[in-house]
Amino acid sequence: MGGQVDRSRGNAVLRACGCAAAGLFLIAGCTADGSPKDGAASRTPAASGTPSGPSGAGAGTAAAPSGGSGSELVPELDESKQPKTVTEARDLLGRIIVAEQAIGPDVVRSTPFESDPGHWPVLDEGCVWQTASLPPDVLATSTRSFHIPAKDGRGRVRINATVTVHHNREESGWETARAMEEVLRCPGQKLREGEELKNLWGGAFYQGEQMNGWTEDAFTETGEYVSARDGGPHLYTWSQAQFGPVTVAISAKGATGITREAMNAFVVQGTSRMMVQAKQELGKAAG
Repeated sequence: MGGQVDRSRGNAVLRACGCAAAGLFLIAGCTADGSPKDGAASRTPAASGTPSGPSGAGAGTAAAPSGGSGSELVPELDESKQPKTVTEARDLLGRIIVAEQAIGPDVVRSTPFESDPGHWPVLDEGCVWQTASLPPDVLATSTRSFHIPAKDGRGRVRINATVTVHHNREESGWETARAMEEVLRCPGQKLREGEELKNLWGGAFYQGEQMNGWTEDAFTETGEYVSARDGGPHLYTWSQAQFGPVTVAISAKGATGITREAMNAFVVQGTSRMMVQAKQELGKAAG
């Protein structure tokens, strides 16, 4: 990312998108055991480079309170549980990231299955995703790739799960801010040769905004996915949530025969499960 993000820059865009994005957050509301209410991609992690330090009006990105959250769905962070080394961060990541069965009964692993832990995606000035070494603010990150095989006239749905562990809450908050900056800067993005995202819009909401009562900060991005292999345009969704130093995300690339409701169900199931696991690992015990 090229410099500091002031969240107020995108305020008008966020509010314009609020109704649509809030619909996904409402779906993503979790019960006490972490399952989505009412039953119930590949974008890379949306951060790049070293985060600029917060200053001025834009410093609110990681402004979650250090005390209790005021919500039973978002416990108080136990800072003593935050990982301090790469080894600790990778261990934590492994306890948070989901396997295929957590997303849905028809979901299977793709090949390759897991990303290289020493590399990080960067959206360049030309809106093309590149690969670079991990930035200083990231202790560990991993992306797992899944898919739902094509069947009975329905195309292949591609799903990615990503967990990133930072040193602290401020750094993870800036990751979410950069995600918003990226979609504002690049509504069209090239993932790789023959694979693109188009007509992207996004919305970011702090805890308590637009029905976000389940995470300290939430970001949703939607648009269209087009590929030489899969055709399109197909539906595309990326949903990211933050608790303490951790961000979790699910992306889904649609296909022929897949509805938006079905896409949202996959995204919500994976994101809510990982968020619950992050809270269990890093939250203060009740009582």
